[in-house]
Amino acid sequence: MSTTVSYLDRLLEPVTEAFTPELADRLANLQADPELAEQIEDLRQKANAGTLSPDEDAAYKEFVEALDVISILRAKARRFLAQHAE
Repeated sequence: MSTTVSYLDRLLEPVTEAFTPELADRLANLQADPELAEQIEDLRQKANAGTLSPDEDAAYKEFVEALDVISILRAKARRFLAQHAE
């Protein structure tokens, strides 16, 4: 785990403390809407091909950073749900 992700994990810990089962479930199952998923896939393909424009590169980097936060929140939500399973 990179240092940045470790910092994010620690910074997001207070969010975990505010989880309810409903919120944790919504976060654990969070998905991009179809239009956003298509845009992300297009950027991913261009990034892999090395054909991103400067604006697309900035957008893709923003997506990757957001994904770090979302991934941590989803993992925390799944952990919360596992610990609070009835």
